Amino acid sequence: MRVKGFNHITIRVSDLERSLSFYEGVLQMELVHRGRTDAYLDWGGAWVCLIEKQDLVQMDEHILGVDHVAFSVEDDDFDEAVAILMKHEVPVVRGPIERGLGKTINFLDPDGTQLELYTSNLQRRMTVWK
Repeated sequence: MRVKGFNHITIRVSDLERSLSFYEGVLQMELVHRGRTDAYLDWGGAWVCLIEKQDLVQMDEHILGVDHVAFSVEDDDFDEAVAILMKHEVPVVRGPIERGLGKTINFLDPDGTQLELYTSNLQRRMTVWK
């Protein structure tokens, strides 16, 4: 499977406003887009997404925190990557689908950590918001 690098990380937060104060103010990430329940930030070329989950109660360490980690793949390599996942019967959470001007598939590792393969990038993804 040919992965070309890290794509983005999505972090579940309980209060988007409070989290943006931290990520923008303290960490000095650049706000690229602010939605109703999510925000996209750039941090030295790293794409960080915050997604508000107010209805979640901290019942265990997997409720808040990292939602998923995404890795970049070339469009030409996407179908082969999906075939490898299917061959190994990897649990798929979402996809494969077209989303944000790219192809994506979300799946679980053996411990239930959600991973994503994605063919788009932050700049292309933001064009759907404008």
